[in-house]
Amino acid sequence: MLGLVLLYVGAVLFLNAVWLLGKISGREVAVINFLVGVLSACVAFYLIFSAAAGQGSLKAGALTLLFAFTYLWVAANQFLEVDGKGLGWFCLFVSLTACTVAIESFAGASGPFGLWNAVNWTVWALLWFCFFLLLGLSRSIQKPVAYLTLASAIFTAWLPGLLLLGQVLKA
Repeated sequence: MLGLVLLYVGAVLFLNAVWLLGKISGREVAVINFLVGVLSACVAFYLIFSAAAGQGSLKAGALTLLFAFTYLWVAANQFLEVDGKGLGWFCLFVSLTACTVAIESFAGASGPFGLWNAVNWTVWALLWFCFFLLLGLSRSIQKPVAYLTLASAIFTAWLPGLLLLGQVLKA
């Protein structure tokens, strides 16, 4: 399921970057944020509530909800036409959470996938922190955040998602 989610996280991050660069409207980007938010939430709920759920799947589901709620909130903000400050502060919470996951992942990393996972969580923590600065604190960093979002889309989500789905990369 990781490949599936990462593929669409790549799509939503890519389109969010394009939106931040002013190439598409907020209403348009809301659609992909809503769809990926729902997909991610469905995967998370499956991980949490399936009959075979254990501590590992509970944690994976909880962490997946960080992504799902972020994307759903981005979508809602576009339709509600609000400034996103609340989302920005949520991004701070998520960034701090992602930092702890990154540290834990580096400490327990074994093999290429473990290292890749730790690096990804580090990048995601940075990205969410940048969204805190952009939205929560209204810093004028939209263009750099757009490019970081684009790089994150490609290297932490889209390409790994494709590699996992193609079974080139093993989780």
